[in-house]
Order: sequence, then C-alpha cells, then structure tokens
Amino acid sequence: MFETHFSFEEILEQNERRIHYQINQLHIRDVNQEYYSEGLVALWNAYKTYKPDKGPMATYFNYTIRNRLIDQLRKERRRLDVQEFYLLNYKSDNCNGNHQRNNSGNNLAIRRDAADLVEDNVFWERLKANLTANQWKWIYFHIMDGMTLTDIAIQENTTLEAVKSWGKQVRKKLRNEAFRKKVQWKI
Repeated sequence: MFETHFSFEEILEQNERRIHYQINQLHIRDVNQEYYSEGLVALWNAYKTYKPDKGPMATYFNYTIRNRLIDQLRKERRRLDVQEFYLLNYKSDNCNGNHQRNNSGNNLAIRRDAADLVEDNVFWERLKANLTANQWKWIYFHIMDGMTLTDIAIQENTTLEAVKSWGKQVRKKLRNEAFRKKVQWKI
C-alpha cells in the first residue's frame, strides 16, 4: 500500500473532475449519480492500492475509474438484456395480439403488459413469499440484477452447482400452473 501524507478528502478534492471526465468520455447519462458513485469507489480503491513504482498516480486513477465505469456499463447492459429477453418471452408466450391464450381458447384479455409485471412490486413480494431464500436469491441476483451464476456463487459462498440448482427449482415452480395461480401470475 502506498503511504501518503494526503488524506482521501484531499485526493478527492484534487481528482473529482477525473470521475466527471471519464463519465463524459464514455457518454454516460448519469441522472441518478450511480456512475459517479462507482467512480468514487474506484478512486478510493485506487488511492488505497496505488504503488508509486508502477507509474504516475494520475494515470492509475484514470485507468481504475474508467475500467470501473466500463464494468458498471457492461453489468447494466447485461441486466437490461436479460430483462428484455424475459419480457419478450412473456409477451410471445402469453399474448397473441389483443387476445390472451389460456387452456380454454382465446378470450379477449384485459392485458397486463409485460413491463407492468416487472414493475409490479406486489407480484414480486408474492413470488418471494412462495420461494425459498436461495431460490429468491437466484431470481433477484440473476434475473433482476443480471449477475452471472459464478458471481452469485462467490457472493453467497457456495458452489456453482448449488446456484444452478436454485435456478432449476425456480424454473420448475414457474412452469407449474398451480404455483402460478398461487402467486397470482395471470397468464
């Protein structure tokens, strides 16, 4: 670790513009300051791990901040791709124009758009109440947050096979019509 006589507050005051610069260079719209927060964390990590014999501090700060922001962009893109995939599958499986498929044939549907399902906190709470803690972790981290199964296994201090098993159990439950009725998933 690099020992310095500067506090992090002083380093931040001198280098805060680097975060804004990298956000602008990557053309990021940071309405909720999420990327700025990631940049602060990156600056903090760079401050703590800087080794003067490896190169200039400014270069290391730029490198660390930029790569952290790129990682965050990739994570967000992956989450949006997964969300879009499930929304499209939901629409194609359950909606046929202005009709909704069910076992008794096509009836005119009071359609609930797939985007509404994602935003429906009541639905997610009902689903969570009917899953085990590990099954909910799989839904939350993998489906909603876009984390890889490996990352979930590391975070939860378990094996990759265990995480895969959670996903298999969730998919099995979601295929069961009685379970879908129980969580009031209108299909």
